[in-house]
Amino acid sequence: MPTRLLVTKKVQFKEATLIVGLPGIGLVGKIAVDYLLKQLKTEKIAEVLSDSFPPSIHTKNSKIFLIKDDVFHFNFKGKDFLILAGPVQPTLDFKVGSAHEHYEFAETLVGFFKSVGVTEIITLAGLNVGDRRLNKKPDVIVAGTDDEIINTWKKCGAKEDKKEGLISGAAGLIVGIGRLHGIKGACLMGETNPQLVYGDQGSAKQVIELISKRFNLKLKMKSIEKDAKSIEKAFKELTTNLQQAEVEEKNESGLSYVR
Repeated sequence: MPTRLLVTKKVQFKEATLIVGLPGIGLVGKIAVDYLLKQLKTEKIAEVLSDSFPPSIHTKNSKIFLIKDDVFHFNFKGKDFLILAGPVQPTLDFKVGSAHEHYEFAETLVGFFKSVGVTEIITLAGLNVGDRRLNKKPDVIVAGTDDEIINTWKKCGAKEDKKEGLISGAAGLIVGIGRLHGIKGACLMGETNPQLVYGDQGSAKQVIELISKRFNLKLKMKSIEKDAKSIEKAFKELTTNLQQAEVEEKNESGLSYVR
């Protein structure tokens, strides 16, 4: 079964903005869009199914459902937004998947979103900065389809990294293929550490704040701020413990070493 969308409500928009947040490094994008969905009054308009998803089913109250992502809509001050959210995207492990699945998934989604009036795509993701994340407040790095949209996000607080790099998975391909279809877009990447398998709320908070600033959304940040502070506190404790361990190791051996 190739990627297909089951439309639950037929819609047509004018100059809508799509926000994408699927699981990835540090779960930054997923945490961010899940928080938006909790804070905003949205309506589901479509479900996304694909044979590139894990070959499993989801059970709830003894009932069986296919694993899927969902598309939601909300309108804020006359502007339409769509949110693509869910628990899965095509796997990057090519032992069980293929590059074709990623392109087919992204192409199908972009085609649908263009057909309903999306003119801007914003994907949210995590950027692996390793142990640097333990010692500093995470920045949000932007990559975009043109200088105008990059500068728009820089004015909101994002930073530009002009070094060459790769953005893997849906976060990169949906924007890249969107550009081929004449849709402007950007990827916002919150700095994180891949070892944070339960998610980096601190990095997600930075991404949410940029989106809120860009579109002047009225969001309550208390809950995510609490989670972010817990993450930063854990980082400080871990850094202190690592530094203490290094000192003890050096005192015992007389030598320092690189971790």
